Amino acid sequence: MEKQHDGDEPARSLMRHDSAEEPGCPPLACEHSSSPQQEESTMMRRSDNYLPVPGEEKNLDVAFISTKPRSNESIPLKNLYADDGSPLYPQLGPYFSDGQRRVDYVLAYHIQRPSSIRRRSSRFGDNNFIRRLRRSLSMRSSRAPLQPKEDPEIAAQDQRTDYHEDDKRFRREEFEENLLETGLELEKDEGSKIPGIGFLKIHAPWNVLCREAEFMKLKMPTKKVYDVKQGSNLVEKIRLFIHKVTAPLHPKVDANRPQSVKSLSHPFSREKQHLFDLSDRDKFFDSKTRSSIVYEVLKRTRCTRAKYSMGITSLLANGVYTSAYPLHDGDIEGVNAEANDRKLLYEEWASYSVFYKYQPIGLIRKYFGEKIGLYFAWLGVYTQMLIPAAIVGVIVFLYGCATVDDNIPSMEICDHRNNITMCPLCDRACSYWKLVTACGTARASHLFDNPATVFFSIFMALWAVLFMEHWKRRQMRLNYVWDLTGFGEEEEDHNRAEYEFRVMQKTMRQEHSTPKGEKVKLTCTDRMPAYLTTVVMMGFMIAVTFAIVFGVILYRISIKAALHMSNYPAARSNIRATVKTTAAIINLIVIIILDEIYAAIARWLTTLEVPKTDKSFEERLIFKTFILKFVNAFTPIVYLAFFRGRLVGRPGNYLYVVGSYRMEECAHAGCLMELCIQLCITMLGKQLIQNNLFEIGIPKLKKLLRRRKSDLDSKQEEELNKTLQRHEKDHILGPFVGLSPEYMEMIIQFGMVTLFVASFPLAPLFALLNNIIEIRLDAKKFVMELRRPIAAKAKDIGIWYNLLRGLSKVAVIVNAFVISFTSDFIPRLVYQYMYSPDGTMHGFIDHTLSFFNVSDFQPGTEPLQPMHLGYSVQTCRYKDYREPPWSSTPYELSKEFWAILAARLAFVIVFQNVVMLMSDFVDWLIPDIPKDISLQMHKEKILMVELFMKEEQGKRLAARDHHNRDNCTSSSSASPPQPRSRPISHADCG
Repeated sequence: MEKQHDGDEPARSLMRHDSAEEPGCPPLACEHSSSPQQEESTMMRRSDNYLPVPGEEKNLDVAFISTKPRSNESIPLKNLYADDGSPLYPQLGPYFSDGQRRVDYVLAYHIQRPSSIRRRSSRFGDNNFIRRLRRSLSMRSSRAPLQPKEDPEIAAQDQRTDYHEDDKRFRREEFEENLLETGLELEKDEGSKIPGIGFLKIHAPWNVLCREAEFMKLKMPTKKVYDVKQGSNLVEKIRLFIHKVTAPLHPKVDANRPQSVKSLSHPFSREKQHLFDLSDRDKFFDSKTRSSIVYEVLKRTRCTRAKYSMGITSLLANGVYTSAYPLHDGDIEGVNAEANDRKLLYEEWASYSVFYKYQPIGLIRKYFGEKIGLYFAWLGVYTQMLIPAAIVGVIVFLYGCATVDDNIPSMEICDHRNNITMCPLCDRACSYWKLVTACGTARASHLFDNPATVFFSIFMALWAVLFMEHWKRRQMRLNYVWDLTGFGEEEEDHNRAEYEFRVMQKTMRQEHSTPKGEKVKLTCTDRMPAYLTTVVMMGFMIAVTFAIVFGVILYRISIKAALHMSNYPAARSNIRATVKTTAAIINLIVIIILDEIYAAIARWLTTLEVPKTDKSFEERLIFKTFILKFVNAFTPIVYLAFFRGRLVGRPGNYLYVVGSYRMEECAHAGCLMELCIQLCITMLGKQLIQNNLFEIGIPKLKKLLRRRKSDLDSKQEEELNKTLQRHEKDHILGPFVGLSPEYMEMIIQFGMVTLFVASFPLAPLFALLNNIIEIRLDAKKFVMELRRPIAAKAKDIGIWYNLLRGLSKVAVIVNAFVISFTSDFIPRLVYQYMYSPDGTMHGFIDHTLSFFNVSDFQPGTEPLQPMHLGYSVQTCRYKDYREPPWSSTPYELSKEFWAILAARLAFVIVFQNVVMLMSDFVDWLIPDIPKDISLQMHKEKILMVELFMKEEQGKRLAARDHHNRDNCTSSSSASPPQPRSRPISHADCG
């Protein structure tokens, strides 16, 4: 016994080492006291709160658990484990070892196991033995003796590693003691089946949940319910009829059923617990709310060492803890999988077989929180709104197909009787060619360049406004249903770990120069190098994008000349199609690669700026990423739409770049066809490869690599997975990295759908098909492949709404310029009403072509094979509005050019103003808040006032009755006994 006592003292001092050396620590940060008696009582409390966890394997290290039961519960540990140390209740799910206290949060950390300590198979039931073993581990870490045949460098490295691991362990111990002070209950598991990883399981008892819910002002449903009436009787009947017709499309979850009654919600208060239905305390706070409460406690709890106060974010950043996450509700597959919200989400949301159904938004919000619920609600609204846009786009495309044979310009190009000889498309290698060979391109261009595309552009501009208005109304309805109407995001946002570290460094540098009481913070001057780096790097990345696009231009020019010189007939017959398609594929590959690079660079630049809060970090990151990815995705498209064919020159006076590279021209039918090909390949490629293939393939590849690393086949891995506890299974899943990547890919897609829709009316259809898959793909990822994220509250989608609104405004201008300058809509219109002799389109092709005398070629640019067509060519034609060589001003821009330019600019101004005026009118016409929701919110306020008035009235009546009883008692005790015949003066006493 004497030796055991001697072993206790060093262990006790070791456990207090981290806080004992810190003078003047606050009570929550350091628990040491100058009194030995108090220190002894602290140690006793800690010993009572931590007991060893029996392992599931025979080889097991030390673990400590808190066995402090909830009130009115006493769980004997000896009944929890079998004789071999395995738990008797492995099926209990996300609970402590007692099977009753729920695990609300888990912290994981690395375990450093000295090689000289062999694993024990015993239960470690003796606390003294635990302390002796901990002392032996710690003493070895501090001394780290060298073995006779051990390399000194390796030994020194091991010694440093052990020192750092001890330092992390001390910080963990201090942080866990502080968590215990807040009332949380802890249980350690260092004998898990995941080697080298220990787990700290955290449970929040009822009193902590109530205290924190009141502090966080969480709105909880009260006992008071009221009828929800959605509009007038007619509107209600129509709504019920539509709901009945669409019943097969609704998921089979309770949260999605139409509710005719709603509970009145009020911020939780311990003084007003009688207002809430507390009949089942285990279900009053659901798992999402419990984990968010524990997370708030973790963020507020500090671990103080020296001058650096560390919260949970700093501890995670410094590797003290490796991960922190709440647990999923349970398994989703297997015979023994019990019914839970996660399994229900998997069956009714994350399965491809239910792609035609609505999303269970209520259940998504209940399980993942409001922020993720709003993302999927927005994605659902966006996908629904794409249905009418896709239908109209297909009709416009079919109209082009139906009228292609009646299109006079295409018929003139395809007519062999129009023996039109065109000028060479490149110097030397290219020869003269017949316009009739462009017949296929001209017919294909009409599918996208027809009068219906103008109508479709106007329709899509109004569609974007209707989508934004519909989402605002939907968002307000969700705010009402989810009790977010009074929620404000101005609550305190905790500082990021990097910011705290930089402030600590600045404090140490300015320790003597800073006045006492003045709070140190990072100023704009401190961040100036980071800001300059950001500006330079952003400019450099945009320049890289432009350079790559220019490189693809040179590729197109050179490959076209090479194919013209080719001796293979097949290569020479499809030059235009080959060049267009291969260039578009190269652009796509470059876009996908640069997207990943730019995302990493944007995160690095944002980290350099050291934003103070997570919200500030997220907004800065979104802004940088959006700019870089937007420029990367749309630069090739903007070039094709507005610059290609504009800076060409004319035969005999072409514009050259990089020496002898002649700038490329558009096809005779215009650049719209090439723009359409580029949009189609970019959009489909990004959706198929980047959005879907990466999201499906990368997780499967990681799973395959993990299986190979563990040397287990699929059957062995499945058997091992059955024996893992819930916190171990979730640790294997990937971490949640936020919603920014999901939003970003949808914003870029929205840009593809709206910005250049005049050239590609099928874009909404492709976006719709992609989003149907994307919803279920994201759902499967959230439910199966990612750890459960912290439930974050949000009442809107934040900065993404502003980006959407900005894109919808820019789309009007871009489509006006595409119709006016890229397509032939305005030239056809001008010709028909100003120059056509009979008011038809006959003669339009000849009107758009100018003449060139082949004797005016610059030396060294004439064709090598001038007799390629079998006859000598004196004049050739090229597409431009210029004077003929026999005029007084040869090759100057003609008056037709200026008339068409004026018409184009006028169209841009008229189109932009008319469409924006119509958009603003629609915006004004549709109220942001639905009328029935506005009435219900007003009704809710009145009911809340009535509820509190009744409560106050009840309190006053109770107080008056109590006062009357006191008066009755005092009067009866003070007055002598009265005769029966005399009336009692206190008739109201009772």
